[in-house]
Amino acid sequence: MRVSVRYFASIREAIGEGSEAVDTTAATLGALRDELIARGGAHASSLARGRAVRMALNQTLSDESATLADGAEVAFFPPVTGG
Repeated sequence: MRVSVRYFASIREAIGEGSEAVDTTAATLGALRDELIARGGAHASSLARGRAVRMALNQTLSDESATLADGAEVAFFPPVTGG
């Protein structure tokens, strides 16, 4: 299946692009994150398991167990703090 992946804030800066289309066999957000980490480089360091990363599926905050579907929009972003 193909999903649209968007990156925000420091993750976008590290990866060097704001979005990409990804062909995946992942069934969940967590599995997609693992596939992206396996690419190595900036994907591995910015999405690493030890890092706090928020995820959204079709513009709804979701956890790693959320089920992916063809054409879904996935977003990765760091936790946001306000002042």
